[in-house]
Amino acid sequence: MLSDSVLSPVSRAAVSLPGLWRGNEWGTPLAAVHSSGHPALDAELPGGGWPCHAITEILQPQAGALEWRLLSPLLRAVMAAGRTVVLVGPPQPPHLPGLHHSGLAPQWLERSLVWVQADTAAERLWATEQLLRANATGVLLVWLPQARPEQVRRLQVGAHGSEGLVFLCRPAAAAQESSAAPLRVQARLGPDWALQLQILKRRGPCHEAPILLPAVPGGLADVLTPRLSQPSLLWSQRKHADAVGRPVASPASLSVRRPVRSAH
Repeated sequence: MLSDSVLSPVSRAAVSLPGLWRGNEWGTPLAAVHSSGHPALDAELPGGGWPCHAITEILQPQAGALEWRLLSPLLRAVMAAGRTVVLVGPPQPPHLPGLHHSGLAPQWLERSLVWVQADTAAERLWATEQLLRANATGVLLVWLPQARPEQVRRLQVGAHGSEGLVFLCRPAAAAQESSAAPLRVQARLGPDWALQLQILKRRGPCHEAPILLPAVPGGLADVLTPRLSQPSLLWSQRKHADAVGRPVASPASLSVRRPVRSAH
């Protein structure tokens, strides 16, 4: 990094411009945001929430589970407000009892949830582009495991005209590919029913430390005991008990017993 002493007057003036954004600083949100429902995550997102008018990528090892635990607080808020949630190409049909356990009321699902069955990548891309043009969704959740960078770029351009939130679910291996999405997060299972989230890309400084989000799967929160809600603590206590509660015999304390033979 160049010091002020080697910068020309013009360069110093450019660096001090109020509208100039540096990569190590928080960027001003380009559009409205919606709270994720996770305070620890909102604190790390530009503007304090998921961005509207933009694409957000969710990368994970296996599709169909973690995205629901991550987005369920957002979906509850959007459906409660009467907005539509559209699913394009989910890996499995929506499981209504599981969604009920996640806090999505049956009347919300009946009124606000739309499932678009699209089997091929071309069908999913076409349906997503049409929905972005219609600007009729509160949340658009799309599974595009094999999207190419130019296809994501095209969807990002289309998302500029959509007021809703747009999420692309992709495999974890896509983290090695370039993407036009301004926000990319990687989700994996964490300890004690938590989600471990890594922000791979955001408009601001690089984020290195993982974020742990409490996210007990729907239906378990009401039946887990305080001890079972922290299985890692139970495992640690068991290992400690095995280490200190069972003394290991030393060679000197070992005795060898020979079998007693009959006198006959």
